[in-house]
Amino acid sequence: MRLSCCAYSYRQYLQAGEMTLEEFVDTAADIGCEGVELTAYYFPSLDRPYLNALKRYVHRRGLSVSGTAVGSNFAQADAGKRREHVRMTKEWIERSVILGAATLRVFAGPVAEGSDEQEAFSWVVECLRDCAQKAEEEGVLLALENHGGITATADQTLAIHRAVGSDWLGINLDFGNYSGDVLAQFAACAPLAVASHAKVTFNGESGRERVDYRRAREVMDANGYRGWLAIEYEEPEEPRDAVPAFAAELAAVLNS
Repeated sequence: MRLSCCAYSYRQYLQAGEMTLEEFVDTAADIGCEGVELTAYYFPSLDRPYLNALKRYVHRRGLSVSGTAVGSNFAQADAGKRREHVRMTKEWIERSVILGAATLRVFAGPVAEGSDEQEAFSWVVECLRDCAQKAEEEGVLLALENHGGITATADQTLAIHRAVGSDWLGINLDFGNYSGDVLAQFAACAPLAVASHAKVTFNGESGRERVDYRRAREVMDANGYRGWLAIEYEEPEEPRDAVPAFAAELAAVLNS
């Protein structure tokens, strides 16, 4: 696995205008990452000249764009809103091509008020099938994240993947988003993983517990995963101090 960092890790600075995406790229390079995940929320412009310039900047810093990420919600009860999120996702598939990203992280979404999980499941599958056709045309893998809602467990996530039935939909395995027997769930999803996120902790029996990344790496290695491990920092400590320390911890695991 290769180490990357999600722009989301520095979200408070990016949202407040205290850090640019280029400064985030500098930070990721300085802490030893080989790649950056560029989250859709933080782009100051979506014009082609800016996307081209950012791609060049990442390359000149010696990094790769490990992936892009969009905040899709395909479980909304309003069909018009679902179509809007399909449109947005397709646009980000095209932007992923421009930026040189092989994957686009997507969410399924939570069960909407007034609907049930079966309805949400059918809406998500329909939307993902539509987006996967575009992904195949453009050569970008969709990476469905286990992110609560109808992807709160490995079984739920895998059920969606099976129902969509596309080689252009994989899983963005977030090691901090499952609870219970997390290693078994990692193992279930690992064969379909096309991207992954590294959080510091997960919901354990006694609250938030640290993810054992040595064991997680063993699971991923056993399933032939050779992709990116992207830091997605969500702990309360100051990211400018804590993310470099977490990056060093993960690098030690990956290089051992």
